[in-house]
Amino acid sequence: MTEWVTKMLALIKSGNIPAAVAQIKATTSSKDLRQLHAALDKAKALPRLRAVELAINDQLQALASPRLSRSP
Repeated sequence: MTEWVTKMLALIKSGNIPAAVAQIKATTSSKDLRQLHAALDKAKALPRLRAVELAINDQLQALASPRLSRSP
């Protein structure tokens, strides 16, 4: 488990869900997101944290889509 995932679990455990969602939306690592999802799933916390699960899924989808590039 990466340091980011550990920090995110602590943030979620503290109850600061809006900050957790903001951090999830700012991450660029799909590996970290998958680890966070797995940890929350293992703890059976996902049903209570619908906003966090939606943010994780949205960010994973955004990271998987091709980027549109703009010419200079």
